[in-house]
Amino acid sequence: MRRIPFVRLGSAIAALSVALSLAAATVSAGGPPSLSFYVDGIRYRTVGTPTDFTGTGAPASSFETIYALGPGLVNVAEAGPGQPGFRGGRWMVVPVTWNTTPTQLTSNEQVEEYAANGWITIGATPVKEFECPVIRVPAGA
Repeated sequence: MRRIPFVRLGSAIAALSVALSLAAATVSAGGPPSLSFYVDGIRYRTVGTPTDFTGTGAPASSFETIYALGPGLVNVAEAGPGQPGFRGGRWMVVPVTWNTTPTQLTSNEQVEEYAANGWITIGATPVKEFECPVIRVPAGA
């Protein structure tokens, strides 16, 4: 019976650990892009990442707000890439409570109008703070 030197066995275990951690990171990253929100009527996809800044003390001013409109509806963000106020993909999700029949909103202005009219209530406390890249969905796609 041939013995494998300890160093080779240790290297093999280390290589296997790295390969497994890379595979796990890919799975936890959230997979392929999916429709996640609207900005001024334009659809954006995101690629989920495992980042979570919730409770870290990062200032609210470092995040862009995403309004979580609820089940069956696509969220709305304040700004997207290339627009004034965009903060590079750092997001703060705030819940929306409907005081009327829920409907799909597609812009920050609509969210503000609904809130001003009392048709929705915007939560004061973020439910999640995170970072992820966004990709504009081409027109007609």
